Amino acid sequence: MFVLSLQSGSNGNSIYVEAGGVRLLFDAGISGCQARDRLAEYGRDITRVDALLVSHDHSDHCRSMGIFQRKFGMPIWTTAGSYTAAARRCRLGKISHLFHFRPGESLYFSGVRVETVPTPHDGTEGVAYVVDDGHERIGILTDLGHVFGELGSIIGSLDGAVLESNYDPAMLERGPYPPFLQRRIRGPGGHLSNREAAELVSRSAGSRLKWLCLGHLSEQNNSPALALQTHREVLGDELHVHVASRYQATLVARATPSSLL
Repeated sequence: MFVLSLQSGSNGNSIYVEAGGVRLLFDAGISGCQARDRLAEYGRDITRVDALLVSHDHSDHCRSMGIFQRKFGMPIWTTAGSYTAAARRCRLGKISHLFHFRPGESLYFSGVRVETVPTPHDGTEGVAYVVDDGHERIGILTDLGHVFGELGSIIGSLDGAVLESNYDPAMLERGPYPPFLQRRIRGPGGHLSNREAAELVSRSAGSRLKWLCLGHLSEQNNSPALALQTHREVLGDELHVHVASRYQATLVARATPSSLL
């Protein structure tokens, strides 16, 4: 598959995946111009995206979904609860070609299956995703809340994963966030720390996992170098690990012969 993170972090999230001739965009937390231009840097045309899938109602994932639909013509898929909450939170504007799914349901796009995985993150009806083209399985696993029961088996089934590695506990504790926000981030509806993410992969990854991209890093409570260092301490050097940028596009995985462009 071809996987391109257009941006990853609390300032906005969007990930593009190409597999089996299908072009999918996950989340719309950046501007339409940013998405268009960053895809164009890699020779991709945003108007050819087959579907936009929105994971939950937090603005860093959903704020531009209306713009993406109206400007680029892409149909939108999200849960009914997420859409209702997003419309209250953000000015989405008029949206046509809107489709709903239930958390846990699998979606099909010309033979590519997208599994939706309910998460305990504190959004409304939030989901993570697994994209399966019959040859490879990649996970888009951010805003997870905590390490919930089925997450290990999901990791064990993947060839690659974009996995949140949001914060370093020491940086969070001594950083600028007030106590209530620190509790939220560490709590069951918040985010995974660097070590929680690394230990999850260490416990769960199977032999087929070839790469890991760390995503949704906090600007205040983490750094790419620290996230990588923690994962290397836990995982060693065999697995290819890199970090998705908060500010620009990051090529996560290049296309394989099974991912027809």
